[in-house]
Amino acid sequence: MTRAPRLVLGAVVGSMLAAGALAVWLTYGPGKASSTPPATTAVEVVWGRPAVDADGLAQRSGVRITRVAVTGGGGLLDLRFQVLDPNLANSVHDAATPPAVVDERTGLVVRDLLMNHAHTGKYTAGETYYLVFENPGNWVRRGSSVTVLLGGAQVEHVTVR
Repeated sequence: MTRAPRLVLGAVVGSMLAAGALAVWLTYGPGKASSTPPATTAVEVVWGRPAVDADGLAQRSGVRITRVAVTGGGGLLDLRFQVLDPNLANSVHDAATPPAVVDERTGLVVRDLLMNHAHTGKYTAGETYYLVFENPGNWVRRGSSVTVLLGGAQVEHVTVR
């Protein structure tokens, strides 16, 4: 079941934009070391992706989600995925479709990888890999329902352990 591409949690996009503007102002606003944000990349990031089920994710991105869990005293979010098709799995780290987790209750997009970690080298079919995201303020909690964005698709309503 594949739906047309749409913005993640479109109902809260306005809130997310306002929160994002506030975050930029707090980070780069008056009295900060730099008054302008860093240069953006030349690649346009696609946050809204076709919503699929687990089988659809395997077909589009070559991976299966095995776990999303809060760890590190609540400050980290651990996403585990098994590689089914190594060639398609390379899309997990495509600059245009970076991995992310969206808390469905608040619309918060968790996208910053711990220490900017990214997989290098070839993926191996059957192996499980991980992405560890920073979860400042423990915004995403155990029991939360999240949307996971991997490669060219998103899987909604994943329960966080």
